[in-house]
Amino acid sequence: MEGRFVDASNATLYAVIEIDEESVPVIYKPIAGERPLWDFPDGNLASREVAAYLLSEELGFHLVPYTLLREGPFGAGMVQQWIEIDEELDVVELTNSDHPKIRAMALFDAIINNTDRKYGHILPTPHGEIFGCDHGVTFHEDPKLRTVIWQFASQVFTLEEREILERAQAVAVKVCEPFITAAEIAALLARIEELLESGTFPLPSSDWPAVPWPPF
Repeated sequence: MEGRFVDASNATLYAVIEIDEESVPVIYKPIAGERPLWDFPDGNLASREVAAYLLSEELGFHLVPYTLLREGPFGAGMVQQWIEIDEELDVVELTNSDHPKIRAMALFDAIINNTDRKYGHILPTPHGEIFGCDHGVTFHEDPKLRTVIWQFASQVFTLEEREILERAQAVAVKVCEPFITAAEIAALLARIEELLESGTFPLPSSDWPAVPWPPF
C-alpha cells in the first residue's frame, strides 16, 4: 500500500503491484471498505466495476482501465490500473465536446445505467486516450442515469452504435452474469432493447436529478 484517498466515500487505496517484474500502479477498493447503499442492497460495488470493465472491452469501447477482482491486504476487492491524466487539458471543455470517445462514453453509460458520471470520473491521458472510472453504482434495475454528458440527448444512433447495442444484447448475460444480480441482468437487457427501439440517445429524466452532485 502506498496511500489512501481520504476524500473517497469508500475505502480507496493507491498501491503498486508487480507484474512480470514490472511495478504497476493501481487503485485497490476492498469490498470490506464499501459503505452500504440503500438503493444498491445486493452484491457489491467492486463486482459492478469489473462487470463495467468487461462489458466495455467486449463491446469495443475500451473506456474502462484494466480492472479485476483479486485478494489484497484488506481482502477481496477491485484492482484497477492507475491512469495518469493530462493535467493541461480542460476536462469540462472535453466532456462538453462532440469528441467520439465522449459520445461513446455517453452510449456506454446509457447501457450500464451509470448513476454517477462526474467530470472527475473522466480521465484524458497525455497520449490522447480517454478513460472513465468509478463504475460501482451502475446496472441498477431502475432507470437512474445521472451524468454530465447530455449533449447527445435525442441524437439518432449511427449504424455502428446500433451494431454495438445489438452485440450488447448478445453478450450481456455471458459477460455480466457472474457479477450482478438476475434482476439487474433482466433490466440491462430491457434497457438495451429500449435504446434500440427508440433509436436515439436518452433524454434527461424529469423524475430524478439528471446530473450527479457535486458534478466533479
